[in-house]
Amino acid sequence: MSALVCLFFLSFLSSTPLQAQSKKQLEKDKAKVEQEIKNLNSQLSKAKKNSKAGQQQLNLLEKKIAERTKLINNLNGQLNLLNIRMTETEDSIALIRGQVDSMKLEYGKVVRALYRERGNLDKLVLVLDTKSYNYAYLRTKYFRDYSRYRRRQAMAIQQKEQELNNVGEELRRQQREQTSLVEQHRKQKAELASEQKTRQKELKNSKQQEKNLQNQIAKKEKQKRELQQQIQRIINEEIAKARNAKKQQQSTGSNGSKVSGNAPAPSAAEVALSNDFASNKGRLPWPVAYNKVAREYGKYTHSSGGQNMNNGIDLVCASGAAVKSVFGGTVTRVFTCPNGTKGIIVRHGDYLTVYANMGTVSVSEGRKVTTGQNLGTVYTNSDGVAEFSFQLWKGTASQNPRLWLR
Repeated sequence: MSALVCLFFLSFLSSTPLQAQSKKQLEKDKAKVEQEIKNLNSQLSKAKKNSKAGQQQLNLLEKKIAERTKLINNLNGQLNLLNIRMTETEDSIALIRGQVDSMKLEYGKVVRALYRERGNLDKLVLVLDTKSYNYAYLRTKYFRDYSRYRRRQAMAIQQKEQELNNVGEELRRQQREQTSLVEQHRKQKAELASEQKTRQKELKNSKQQEKNLQNQIAKKEKQKRELQQQIQRIINEEIAKARNAKKQQQSTGSNGSKVSGNAPAPSAAEVALSNDFASNKGRLPWPVAYNKVAREYGKYTHSSGGQNMNNGIDLVCASGAAVKSVFGGTVTRVFTCPNGTKGIIVRHGDYLTVYANMGTVSVSEGRKVTTGQNLGTVYTNSDGVAEFSFQLWKGTASQNPRLWLR
């Protein structure tokens, strides 16, 4: 019996550090997951402030649900580990209680036996009623040892009962911990269910937002096509107007007589301006200070699958960024873009520069401008985005602005 008790306690004690280590690791993992959920909640709150962050918000919610699931699994692990420890503690209580009962039973037998023989027992008689001194000494020693045994037995019973109380208190502590973990588990399950419901709602909203965004993109692309067509038409009109003016000038001499001729020749001033402009290729200043390029020059495929031609370069700028002329010339047209913003065309001999998506214009048609002169400001839309479009033409042929700007 004693060997079995020792073996059980050795097994119990040897398993406790491993379980404590596992519990410590689980609690550490739990704290880490809870911090991750806290961070995701913070990011989610920021994402909700942005009306166009639907996909980002959905992604954060997905991550949060994954972390919440980890936390629930962690709590399950702690509950399983705690249940094992509680079972071992209950077994220890049963074992100790059995030992206490056995010790009390044995002690009771001794006490009852002594009580029955109390009239027949007289230590002095038992000691003196011996055949020799040695027998007397042995009997004296026996009574002394037996008294010590009874005291030790009583003390051992008290210690076992104290041990039983301690283990019982540990069990009660474990039961309180179990109650706390179960409550946490219930709360996390409820949070998970709520988040999954929110995810379904956000997914539905995200699809609607995606549809709305596609409609907005389609509308914007349509406006871009209309702008390209409008600029192309204005360029053609400007070229035709200039050609007609030259023809009219050449058809009438300085004395008012008509002069015959075919194609009108450009004036010396126009030739000089065109040559001066062409000689600055690759050295023209940028018309605005920009943060990034939204779209380069050339054909591109937009999200709806169609193709558009960008005859210039689109730049994302700071709100209210100043627009400046890239070279000296004459403002030949101030027009309204399809999206309601303003546009300007400046002629530099045979070359024309186009400034579109402007919020304000500070020059008028017919006015001469110099390099770096302020023409107005970039338009900023309701989302706080300021996107400016710049084009460069030689006659009716669009040029890649990248090749001209420094």
